[in-house]
Amino acid sequence: MSNHASETSQSSAGGVQSVDRAITVLEILAQRGEAGVSEVAAEIDVHKSTAFRLLGALEARGLVEQAGERGKYRLGFGIVRLAGAVTGRIDITQQGRPVCETLAEELGETVNIAVMQEHYAVNLYQVRGPGAVTAQNWVGQLTPLHATSSGKILLAHLPAKDRAAPLSAAGLKKFTPRTITTKAKLDKNLAEARERGYAWALEELEIGLHAMAAPIRNRDGEVIAALSASGPSYRLSEERLHELSPVLLKGAEEISHRMGYLG
Repeated sequence: MSNHASETSQSSAGGVQSVDRAITVLEILAQRGEAGVSEVAAEIDVHKSTAFRLLGALEARGLVEQAGERGKYRLGFGIVRLAGAVTGRIDITQQGRPVCETLAEELGETVNIAVMQEHYAVNLYQVRGPGAVTAQNWVGQLTPLHATSSGKILLAHLPAKDRAAPLSAAGLKKFTPRTITTKAKLDKNLAEARERGYAWALEELEIGLHAMAAPIRNRDGEVIAALSASGPSYRLSEERLHELSPVLLKGAEEISHRMGYLG
């Protein structure tokens, strides 16, 4: 390896270490409220001068600030600016938590909250029902819009002109023999979901898995997330799924009201 390549890899490793330390500093301040340079240095096991440089760099970006004259540091308002990009989503999980817990208990199945991210439905929060048979964790997973109940309800409430882009980006990939792979069939399915108020997927992503999803709205009435319930097809049969849909719809309505929706 040439000297230059060696230096580059060292500096890149050092850069990653600095990022890691900077994030740890933010976590320490979040936990303690405020801390001095010595405390931070001791906590992340670095020299005081390194801790001082890290705090200085974070302060320059507004992520930390000095708390009065005592040389202590605390989180700055720059954090709020960054968090602003996800606060809507964070609020959904906070407001949805008690509703999801009640719903998982009532339905006996796994309940998820998902939002649309590019051409996927991404799961933000999950509660497993007492009857859940697998330990499948959907949180953070990007799932296909056309083959999941959450994805379908999010698609169904997009204006028709905005629906084409995510679908063409993802393609109507076949996951099981039951996956909908034509635009005409999907459009019909989405129209039915809008009419009934909820979407469903019957072994369309995985054989043996059924799911249904209802829309969560914000105070302006826009659909911002999906509330879903999923379970094994032998228990959450097609018939039972439709019978239980009013319970899911009620849960989605409750989260929507907690988000400020008055409809």
